[in-house]
Amino acid sequence: MSLIEVKELKKSYGDVHAVRGVDLTIQQGEIFSLLGPNGAGKSTIVEILEGFRTRDAGTVSVLGFDPQSKGQESRLWRNRIGIVLQNSTDAGDLTVLETIDHFSGYYANPRKVDEVIHAVGLVEKQKALIRNLSGGQRRRLDVALGIIGNPELLFLDEPTTGFDPEARRSFWTLIQNLRGHGTTIVLTTHYLDEAEALADRVAVINKGVIMEISTPSELGGRATAKATVSWRDGEVTKSEQSDNPTELVAKLSSHFAGEVPELLVSRPSLEDIYLEMIGGTHE
Repeated sequence: MSLIEVKELKKSYGDVHAVRGVDLTIQQGEIFSLLGPNGAGKSTIVEILEGFRTRDAGTVSVLGFDPQSKGQESRLWRNRIGIVLQNSTDAGDLTVLETIDHFSGYYANPRKVDEVIHAVGLVEKQKALIRNLSGGQRRRLDVALGIIGNPELLFLDEPTTGFDPEARRSFWTLIQNLRGHGTTIVLTTHYLDEAEALADRVAVINKGVIMEISTPSELGGRATAKATVSWRDGEVTKSEQSDNPTELVAKLSSHFAGEVPELLVSRPSLEDIYLEMIGGTHE
């Protein structure tokens, strides 16, 4: 079942066409990632989906509701979504427990506070002041505030910016656990490895247009792209591209009568494909 349906979405700021006729469908229970350079239009799309920005044209349905609508139905709809912004500020003199408990009062059907604290891995920090949390712990609190309302749909904007590698991977486990419990997640990120590790599907956006929507493994024909086989022959490293790397490796193995020195078989990475699609360097 699709939770988000977008047809011919358009948004301009004066002469700048930020979003140019975007079509998008996001299924229940998936992690869907938006990829694109700065200024590509992904933030505008997400803000329209969240109801924070109006559109110029097109139709948008999020959980069966038009985010641009107002009134009582809008308030009920907001009870069903969670939002984790890239940058957020809260009272630093409150504890983790106090903050999450306070935010739970904004929702009609919140999750249990202790359950959320456990889910985001902050049990040992629940009595700590927010201002004393590390960056990774602070981001976990942001997610706690995003899920305390028991959302069906969670928006994550650059959730691991500034994290060290260990903290990022720990955070990825948290996101995967949320999806495992049925939460649909819309993720924007600049990290290609993050999209590859988390997303069921990705959409590459550039200059207000969605260039392709696919799984990370199949984006841009990645799964069927020529493989590069490299090996060492004496003092020289050689390489060859092949549509049938298995056959080439078999020939090399026969040539070397066994083990092929420093053998490496690789296909284009997600980053290789992404950069080729947007025609520039990764930001």
